[in-house]
Amino acid sequence: MHSSLRDMLITPAEMAAIDLAAAQSGIDSFLLMRSAGLAVAAATLRLFPQGQRYVVLCGPGNNGGDGYVAASALAESGANVAVFSFGNPAALSGDAARARQLWDGTIDPLASLVPHRGDVIVDALFGAGLARDLPEQMVDTIERINAQGLPIVAVDLPSGVDGRTGQIRGAAFAASHTITFMARKPGHLLLPGRSLCGTLEVFDIGIPARIVQAGGGGLRLNTPALWSDQASRLDASTHKFRRGHLVVFSGGAQATGAARLSAAAGLAAGAGLVTVASPKSALDINAAQLTAVMLRAIDDRQELEHWLQDTRLGAFVLGPGFGVGDRACEFALELCDRALVLDADGITSFQEHRSELFERLAVATGRVVMTPHEGEFARLFPEIAHDEKLSKMEKAQAAARISHATIVYKGADTVIAGADGTVAVNANAPPSLATAGSGDVLAGIIGAHLAQGMPAFEAAAAGVWRHGAAGTRAGPGLTAETLVASIPPLG
Repeated sequence: MHSSLRDMLITPAEMAAIDLAAAQSGIDSFLLMRSAGLAVAAATLRLFPQGQRYVVLCGPGNNGGDGYVAASALAESGANVAVFSFGNPAALSGDAARARQLWDGTIDPLASLVPHRGDVIVDALFGAGLARDLPEQMVDTIERINAQGLPIVAVDLPSGVDGRTGQIRGAAFAASHTITFMARKPGHLLLPGRSLCGTLEVFDIGIPARIVQAGGGGLRLNTPALWSDQASRLDASTHKFRRGHLVVFSGGAQATGAARLSAAAGLAAGAGLVTVASPKSALDINAAQLTAVMLRAIDDRQELEHWLQDTRLGAFVLGPGFGVGDRACEFALELCDRALVLDADGITSFQEHRSELFERLAVATGRVVMTPHEGEFARLFPEIAHDEKLSKMEKAQAAARISHATIVYKGADTVIAGADGTVAVNANAPPSLATAGSGDVLAGIIGAHLAQGMPAFEAAAAGVWRHGAAGTRAGPGLTAETLVASIPPLG
């Protein structure tokens, strides 16, 4: 893969336009198909050289064309190859018809396939462009093959996975390996599609990077390349106030642990100073647990307004363990002109007051990041959440647009979206991150980045990535405390 395309995500519609643009530039589109098919054959033999029979399943479009090229190459290498077609091969047109002519063996109907032990399946039925439910016959075939536990190499994307949304359209192959071309598609990274791809390989079939870049819509994989310009390493001599002062709001005496986790994460993530703003009723319990983190009594909006006159207070985290209610709404609205991470109870408090929050953010001058999980997202953005036509990336973009904030739509496939339409999906989080307190740690990391002056989108994207990297470093069985101790350097 060309280095400039490493972090790009291309939707199926964009990829179709890129293919057309490549052909219009004078590139032979059949040579691109041939390059794709040969890459599939090479990957299949490299990964599964022990196959007794290579079963190539060819669909009715260009994905099937890739399959016919792969079948021919496998046969030329001396492999035992069987080809099964969905639809009438004689009805193929264009490059796919030309590719089909390369195969001089028999072509049997897909319905007649009886998988054998020792088979290696090459899935070239439907690529990333699938946007409709599969016919019942296809669903039955896929489920029957999946049940055999055979190695499956998917061409472009496992058939049955929607390349735009990652959703399953009736059924989908559970691939051992997926080989796609030029750039990843959203369906490779969004769940449940990501869990069905196996190992993912991106192969450069020869479309110039400039054509791919011109055709892309700005979707990105979340990597340090997105935010490294904003994340220069801090000199050890940097004054603590220049590294930012982060404030984390605590809940009452029975709900202080979440705020302390966020505060500890903020300190570990690089904030120069961290203060827990606590109700007077919880001062004693917080004081008994805090060392490097400072403590301040804040009970009501009036006390908060007075404290905010100190302009050295760089960023705020409101929500973890804070409690749902009017007090959370009052505090959040007061903080919209500053740098704010609104999480957990802070989000839920606006379930019945969404318009008030969005209207305030529309005129606010601050940097605001909201970090909802799926349930909190549905409370704050019910219409968007329940629109089944939208992918998770599109939902996050829509939420960011109407809320005028950066959205971190959490999950195993966390999506970060800026109010300007910038969007990225994260892919470095291990399953072990799904543990109590993990979200509180994430809020603290993002808060530390805001406190250090990073823009909202970059602060959120860097926070999500460091959170995932910390999970990997902490290893299986991690706790929120070991997660904090494992936060990697920002630079």
